[in-house]
Amino acid sequence: MEAMWNAFFWMIPLWVFVLIPFMTFYYEADDGMLMAGTSYAPSPVKRSRLGQALCYEIFVILIVGILFAVSYVLWSDTSIPVQEIIGGTISQAEQGGNGIFIVTASTNATSGELLPFETSELTETGSTDSSYLEVSEKGDEVDIVLQVSVSTFYAGLMAWIGWWLFAIFGGIGLAALPLDLILAYVRRPKHLDAVEFAEVQLSLRERVNELVDIGELIKIEREEKAAAGLATAFSTFSFDSDKRKAARDERQAILGFKQAVFLLEKDCEDFQAVSANYDNYNPLIPYISLLLGIFSVIISLFWFIHIIVYVYPDPPLAPFLNNYFVWFDGWFPLFGTLSVALFATYLLLCAVKGCFKFGIRFLFFQIHPMKAGKTYMSSFMFNIALVLLCALPVVQFCQDAFGDYAANSEIRQIFGIQIEYLQFFSFFWTNNIFVYILMGFAVMASIYLGCRPSDQAANGQALRDRLKSRTA
Repeated sequence: MEAMWNAFFWMIPLWVFVLIPFMTFYYEADDGMLMAGTSYAPSPVKRSRLGQALCYEIFVILIVGILFAVSYVLWSDTSIPVQEIIGGTISQAEQGGNGIFIVTASTNATSGELLPFETSELTETGSTDSSYLEVSEKGDEVDIVLQVSVSTFYAGLMAWIGWWLFAIFGGIGLAALPLDLILAYVRRPKHLDAVEFAEVQLSLRERVNELVDIGELIKIEREEKAAAGLATAFSTFSFDSDKRKAARDERQAILGFKQAVFLLEKDCEDFQAVSANYDNYNPLIPYISLLLGIFSVIISLFWFIHIIVYVYPDPPLAPFLNNYFVWFDGWFPLFGTLSVALFATYLLLCAVKGCFKFGIRFLFFQIHPMKAGKTYMSSFMFNIALVLLCALPVVQFCQDAFGDYAANSEIRQIFGIQIEYLQFFSFFWTNNIFVYILMGFAVMASIYLGCRPSDQAANGQALRDRLKSRTA
């Protein structure tokens, strides 16, 4: 089992820092051919896509390798607290009279073979043995300092990195995932009369024309920069405050444009479901979303309660879900394990949902939606990387949250003992810093989404004004 976990620990950084970046660089690399509307560089470097991707990947590996090596040298020791136990000494037991018995094996005088052991050689334990058998606890704890293996340390380091993402996005997702599933039922496509049909069609047409105008402004700005031999402000860093503000404005405009396009496409699909594609629309989809939404509400509430009654208090107030898993194992040993897998997988889905919800609401980074048959390779790689980065935090969180159920498991020994007390990282884990962040974002997201449940597109007029001022 330890070998399996070590392989798992190595596969995550291999995918996150080697395979996924290389595939992303290769997918988005310029193959050296100037195609209309795809390249704005005045004098692109002639380089194959494979060579360009390899150059970027080597740079990533060097940076990550240096950081990993330095961190292992500095923080690879773990200080495990133990309670010393002391008992009576041998001399005290001997003074007791019959506290120590040494049995010498009897042999046959002729052949020298060992004779069978006779129970009569033993004497029952008496009251005088208590001086040797009794133990007493020492008042102070003692730390045992050990250096963990490379794979175990990198598992802790990757978990610490992933916790920042999981604590934020997982907390948002715990509130957003059930809400969006229920809203998918509430806002399911419904039959429209002639007046409603015309109003929706006119609204969509106006939004399309508005986004076409904004897209033209973005294209004009990029063409002007290409003609002037300038890189886009979106990809330029400068120490000049005006240039930084210009880059930030352009970035916000592009992110707002992509967000508006995504929401428009979603509304168009819903409109087609009640018009052109009405006969092909599956009416069971909203009801399946409602069922999954109710199920998600229950799991999210169970997680909230379990964190409050088991994770935060020391000692825990109640085992809660741990008792449920043990009881479920009584039916069939696999049921408890499947339940743990269900709760852990739900957290990963919440992290993906929270990342998307955060990106579409606040425009801090590009959104990466996942749609069957309509997902870009870059979006697919982004979400895979997010899941892999959140995998180890979820494993660590679950082994801590389900400590009673997983008391004798291998992963409990790795994360609950060795990794939890690593130097520098132990402060965050022993004090439940990330769990408090997780719950904080979950509460804030619940309040915010309760007040504003709908995703609103960026203001088209504000985007046009921002772009016009930049091209003036």
